[in-house]
Order: sequence, then structure tokens, then C-alpha cells
Amino acid sequence: MCPISLLIGHPNRLKAIRLDWLALGGYVANTRMQSFITVDQAFPAKRAADARAHDFAEISPGFLLAKAEEQASRCSQCGVPFCQVHCPLQNHIPDWLKLAAEGRLREAYELSNSTSTMPEICGRICPQDRLCEGSCVIEQSGHGAVTIGSVEKFITDTAWKEGWVEPIVPVADRSGQSVGIIGAGPAGLTAAELLRVRGYDVHVYDRHDRAGGLLTYGIPGFKLEKPVVMRRVERLEQGGIHFHMNVEIGGDKPGDIGFAELRERHDAVLVATGVYKARATGLAKPELAGTELAGVVKALDFLIASNRKGFGDAVPDYDSGLLNAHGKRVVVIGGGDTAMDCVRTAVRQGAASVTCLYRRDRANMPGSQREVANAEEEGVRFEWLAAPTGFRAGPDGRIGAVAASRMRLGVADASGRRAPEAEADSDFTLDADLVIEALGFDPEDLQSAFAAPDLAVTRWGTVKADPARLSTNLPGVFAAGDIVRGASLVVWAIREGRDVADAMHIWLKAQAVAVATTEKEAA
Repeated sequence: MCPISLLIGHPNRLKAIRLDWLALGGYVANTRMQSFITVDQAFPAKRAADARAHDFAEISPGFLLAKAEEQASRCSQCGVPFCQVHCPLQNHIPDWLKLAAEGRLREAYELSNSTSTMPEICGRICPQDRLCEGSCVIEQSGHGAVTIGSVEKFITDTAWKEGWVEPIVPVADRSGQSVGIIGAGPAGLTAAELLRVRGYDVHVYDRHDRAGGLLTYGIPGFKLEKPVVMRRVERLEQGGIHFHMNVEIGGDKPGDIGFAELRERHDAVLVATGVYKARATGLAKPELAGTELAGVVKALDFLIASNRKGFGDAVPDYDSGLLNAHGKRVVVIGGGDTAMDCVRTAVRQGAASVTCLYRRDRANMPGSQREVANAEEEGVRFEWLAAPTGFRAGPDGRIGAVAASRMRLGVADASGRRAPEAEADSDFTLDADLVIEALGFDPEDLQSAFAAPDLAVTRWGTVKADPARLSTNLPGVFAAGDIVRGASLVVWAIREGRDVADAMHIWLKAQAVAVATTEKEAA
């Protein structure tokens, strides 16, 4: 169908009428849509802050069927769907919204699943306010965006409940060729699924004991409950994908594998390790550093400990209090989504107080505004335009306070953002028993870790890969996700996992043809 939009003028408003081109020719007005004029924007109801702040369950149970259909019907069915244009996966958003509005949920799921390997996960954790919903045409008209993420989550949760999520069935038998994937995060899992569907023998290697990467250990349950991730992993296992957990590529413990050995074992290798090295806090007064003080911890260490505890694992550093906010005055440094995960996790662990310290103002923070609002509802205090200058020890020798200064926004830097500058004579302190550094992540030194000095990397340490084919300078080695683009969104990792699966399939087919030709000539 070819969508065309006509705008018809009225004395007091413009009414958008979506017309669908039929296979038999002609147009028919789609009267089930455009209800944004009469139906207000609504999100799934959130549990009360004082109730949800004591557990790690998701804060919204989700739409009921009638409400999901009603909200989907608000879509204006634009001729140029900016929501789709600004979705990294190019999801067919207007089309599955239309199907959902008509109650055709199975068709809506199948269409959503055709472009995304994890639609229920993206529906939960994508920053829709910065992507699809932020680009929604009716949002720009003042009616409030269609709640795309919530409808997407509803559609796929319904699909799981009704048994519409079908098992992986390879369309061909290419098991004579195998693929090794380093990293069981969203990029690696997406590539694994799509390569397995094409019939390859797929093996995934990861340093952790559970697959999922940051989906499992980095993102808290109140945003993404872990059974949602685990059922995806189980489906991949049932589809014939082999998972090798607790395996460090280039490590020296029993069970670890060298990078060179991995390349010999498989016909193609995908590097999808993500980026995990925490960025250091830039302190204005190095003489007050104190970063070595007990109680100054990295965001990922804190979040992994919390998520492991949620799985029921033994976590000595959590039980000892080192990575546990219970009863403590917590200061989180940073303004991204990881910082929001940390402040809201600290609240649920029973912190005495939680403060977020960020050097820019609210309008210029990189994290989701919705997450900031959720944190504020749960009692988090924000110190905007404030940056740490050092850490001070308390009487017991542990962290006792954060020294900081007020900031102002100066001229724009190379990125176009106004650079923060310290205000004169604006020093202040925040009492703290636990300081969490959440300044983002950089890539690890893979050349050293993999003992692969010939693997080309950029000056930032990310793996250098061809933009179109995602191939590295090593034959048969590809790379995708954060290890290529730097710390980014889960949806971009899924997109690159999809793209690299296509590229690897083309390369592997060419290799199979070359081998067959050589064997034929030899015969």
C-alpha cells in the first residue's frame, strides 16, 4: 500500500486524513485512525512512587487491550512517517500501529518482529522521547506524541503470552560453516539469531555466566525485568545456538580461548564485546582527588552487583556493604541513563539520601527526561550545574564528602554543546558514604586482551570496521555494536547486529562458492 496524506483546511483546525492505495485501485478513507483530535495522549499508569521505590519490578504494568488499541488509533498515518525515519531499526511503526488499532495484534507483532529481534525490550528501554516519539508529527502539533514504545511493548508481551513468538527454524542447512561471536549483548544476540535462521552453526562466547550483556547485568529490573531477557536467550538456545559462558577471549583461566584459536575454529568471527571500561571523573582540583577511597565505586560494578543479587547469586561485595547503598548518603556523578539507573537503584536499596551531581543543566543532560522525572518522583535530589572537584575522607578513612563547585554554561564546544565552566568562589560539599561514578564507558584495549596487535583500532580504541560491511582489516573478522560506534543505545546495537549478519552471510556464501570451485577444479 502506498500511503498518501491530504490536509483539508477547516476554520479552526487541520484534519489529517490517511488514504490507503488499494491493490484494485482507488482510495478509501481510514476512519479508524487520527483519533489524536479526540483522544488524549496516555501512558500506562505508573505505580505510586512510594510503592515502587521498594522493589525492582517494572514501574508500569502495561496497557490493557482497549487502551492499547485506543492509543494506537491516535496515529495520524503520515505520508512521511518521521517516527520510522528516526528509528535506528526503521521499524514500520505507522503500519503496526494501524494493525493494533484494528485489533489485529498478531499481524502487528509479526510486522514489528520483521525489523527488530527484541521489540519488547526496545519498547521498554529505548529513549522514545529522543527517537520515534520525539519525531512524531502530532507531537509537533501540540497534541502529544503517540505512545509508540508502550504500544510496542504491549504487542510483543501479548505475542509471548499467546504463543505467537515462534521458534527459530533455519531456512537452509549451512552447518558446514560456523560462526564465532564474541559477546552475548544485543548486537551479538541479534547477529546470532539472524545467522542461525540462515542455517549457520553459531557459537556465542561471553565472559559472564549469563547471556544478555548490559541487558542482563547493566540495566535494572525496574526498567527491564530479567525474565524478559532470559526468555529471549532461551529461545536462541532452543533454536540451536551454542552459548559458551564464563569464557574470556585471550584469558588465561581454564576454559578461556585465544583469539587466534577462535579464528581457526570458525569460518567467520564477530567482535561484539561492547564497551565496559569506566571513564574517570575529571576533577578540577587533583590535589583533592581521593578516588582511591573506599566507598568510591564505578557505576557498572554497582549495577552488576545489584542485578546479580536479584538473580539470587552470592555477591560478597554487596553483602559487605561495599556495593550496597542501604542506609547510606549516596552521591552519583553523571547525567546519562546509567546515572539514572544508579540513583534509582540506590533508592530501592534503601539509601538514606540520593543526590545526582551533573555539570550541565537539565535541558542539556544526555539522559532521558522521563527517567529524570521518575527519579524525582522517587525522592532523588538533583544538583544541576555542579561538578566534583575532589573526594574527602571521613573519620573512618572511607569516603566522607564530595567537594564540588558550581558551574555555568559557556560557549559551545566542538560538539555544539555549551561547555561547562566553573563559577568563581562557588565551592561546596556534599556529605557522602557512597560515591558512584557514572561518566560513561570507553573500549577496552582489545589488541592486548586478544593478543592481536594486527587488529586495527581507531584512536579512541574502538575496532575499525568498514562502514558498509562492518568487516575489519582481518579476513573473516567483523565487528558491530558499541565496540565500533562507542557507547550508544541498545537499539543501535540491534541495528548493527542485523547489518553485520547480512554482511557476514554474503561473505560466507562467497567463501563457500570459492571452496566448492577449488574442489571441483582439483577433481
